Amino acid sequence: MDQHLNQPTALLPGDVRMPLLGFGTWQASGEAGYDAVLAALDAGYRHIDTATMYGNEEEVGRAIKESGLRREDIFITTKLPPDRVGRERETIEASLRALDTDHVDLWLIHWPPSSPADSIPVWRELLAARDENLTRAVGVSNYSTAQIDELIQATEENPAVNQIRWSPSLYDRQRHVEHRDRGVVLEGYSPFKTSDLSDPVLTRVAAAHDVSPAQVVLRWHIDHEIVVIPKSVTPERIRANADIFDFSLTAEEMRDIDALGG
Repeated sequence: MDQHLNQPTALLPGDVRMPLLGFGTWQASGEAGYDAVLAALDAGYRHIDTATMYGNEEEVGRAIKESGLRREDIFITTKLPPDRVGRERETIEASLRALDTDHVDLWLIHWPPSSPADSIPVWRELLAARDENLTRAVGVSNYSTAQIDELIQATEENPAVNQIRWSPSLYDRQRHVEHRDRGVVLEGYSPFKTSDLSDPVLTRVAAAHDVSPAQVVLRWHIDHEIVVIPKSVTPERIRANADIFDFSLTAEEMRDIDALGG
């Protein structure tokens, strides 16, 4: 049985299901990027995260096509660079051409625009793209709760997702709750960059489950229902990062790992 069918998902508005485990492609461009995405799909990932500014949408699209998987079985995220204010439609059309698909599953504003006055107009353009079925869901990245509230107050439309840096050492219970209260799915990036994988708490929990500390970090996100997008171009590590569905953490282990956020 295809293991991805059992993968947990987050429910986004419009009945869109987003796999909690995704594959990050930042800094994975050219043939290495293509090979990494193909290896990820082969390892069971069904959610691929890219962005206009990564310059690899074409390779991502080609790998998805070559994988032989059905388009509807793969969740694709891309992102609008904030300097494309006023050129949102042109940007998503370019993304769709590069990815060789008629829609993405999630389109994010990559960073808040540098001029706060642009924030709401850009958000309205994302909503328009969603309403025209160019993307199934829309959201933001690197936004504060106050910036999210501004969008909600202006449009009564909640971003489906906010993608931010996240890991056990960055755990912020209050911020997590703020997202949940607003119906915004929290998606974490760079899960390992800010993690000390030799931390005694992580190594102890890893030993208890016979897995690696990196796998514990990913499982911690999943058990919190936080989307996580590890990235790697090493096939062995890509496979290990996907192999996190045969164990789960106890409530006590979750609390101990949360406490690393101090």
